[in-house]
Amino acid sequence: MLYKGKVKEVWSTEDPDIIEFRYTDQISVFDQIIPSLVPRKGESLNRTSCHWFKLVEEANICETHIIEMNAPDRVLARRFDVIREPGQIPRDMENVFVPLEVICRHYLAGGGWRRYERGDVGPEEFGFEPGTVLHQGIKLPKPYLEVSTKFEKFDRLLDRDEALEISNLREEEFDAILEIVVKIDEIIDREASKRGLIHVDGKKEFALGQGRVPVLVDSFGTLDEDRWWALDDYRNGKIVSLSKEFVREHYLGTGHYEKLYEAREKGNEEPPIPALPDEIINQTADLYASMYERLTGQQF
Repeated sequence: MLYKGKVKEVWSTEDPDIIEFRYTDQISVFDQIIPSLVPRKGESLNRTSCHWFKLVEEANICETHIIEMNAPDRVLARRFDVIREPGQIPRDMENVFVPLEVICRHYLAGGGWRRYERGDVGPEEFGFEPGTVLHQGIKLPKPYLEVSTKFEKFDRLLDRDEALEISNLREEEFDAILEIVVKIDEIIDREASKRGLIHVDGKKEFALGQGRVPVLVDSFGTLDEDRWWALDDYRNGKIVSLSKEFVREHYLGTGHYEKLYEAREKGNEEPPIPALPDEIINQTADLYASMYERLTGQQF
């Protein structure tokens, strides 16, 4: 094992240029691993992500790291070098991981909504006229792109200058990645809308391959990386979470997030995240399986 993340493990193979991603049944929110397992969650994530990678490749949007899905919860992928020191990736280096995460929002929800609700940002940040009163779930005038760090304890939003400084990308390389994200989300939106779903937002990661062309890596389009709502509910004025936001809302309702956010703001020790009730675990497992079928049109 080369690396163990919050929900994925990365393993070496006999080929030094190929790695294996193994998806676990662990689940995390707010950068904390919940001490509960969700049955077959790993299989759902892997199969859903591989579905989207296939569509991206068929559309010739960009290269991807996928080689083949070799088990329901595992996938073989191209290996890229990882440099963890900010700003230390040489400008001519190829086959290297980009230490940024790109978030694309289409509706005001999650962290974007919480920042607006706290008054940290105004409506103009999301493309609205100054003074516009926004409500949770409002559709944004155009895709709203954010970039956050990798390799820090918590995800941290970056402005353009710091993102370029940390990654040492050229301006045109950075813009090419942002453009690819928007194109990928057009595919996701097209497919999701066919099945009565709204793609609210999601995050993606990249590497630079030979010739420093962007390569889509990791996983995306799942219930962990993306947020989904039911279209019929939304049209009737209701927002029903069909993603990991379902679990986030459980901890928002118990008050855990508020205590966690306060501890992080003050630099205090974080309160441990409680286990999920059995009822929530069962509902979450059913959701991951049923959403795989809705997103892909295939049986789980």
